[in-house]
Amino acid sequence: MITQKMKYALKALLALADEAAREQPRALTIEEIAARSGAPKRFLEHILLEVRNAGVIASMRGRSGGYRLAKPPSEVSISDLLRRIDGPIAPLPCLSRSAYQRCDDCRDEATCRIRRTFGEVFWSYLLIIESLTLEDMLRSDTKVEQIFGT
Repeated sequence: MITQKMKYALKALLALADEAAREQPRALTIEEIAARSGAPKRFLEHILLEVRNAGVIASMRGRSGGYRLAKPPSEVSISDLLRRIDGPIAPLPCLSRSAYQRCDDCRDEATCRIRRTFGEVFWSYLLIIESLTLEDMLRSDTKVEQIFGT
């Protein structure tokens, strides 16, 4: 599961992406992002700093300052953001690319059936999550309707 912090980051990015799609986009203040996204303002400052440090958003000072997307939504990788905000996304430490660790109780990774099984599941997940962008999330309503019939 993704953390609440990641959900707030995604909600904030979706609010910024919606603004960027307008005819006359402008930078949004933290207060505006909080109001549009439903994310609490007190958490957004820290979260937006992390997202800014990742190069996804830019901040501007001054009277018309605030935050805006620094990249087009099609270039904002959800998997990169997940790793930055939540840490490793692998279900087992021995499957992680960025934070690999041998499992303490493992005798032989090559014959570990738990690693092999979850590795196959994780590979399928990676194929999808690695291709997911913020732009995909902007267009996700029709896919959700198809999946859940809502």
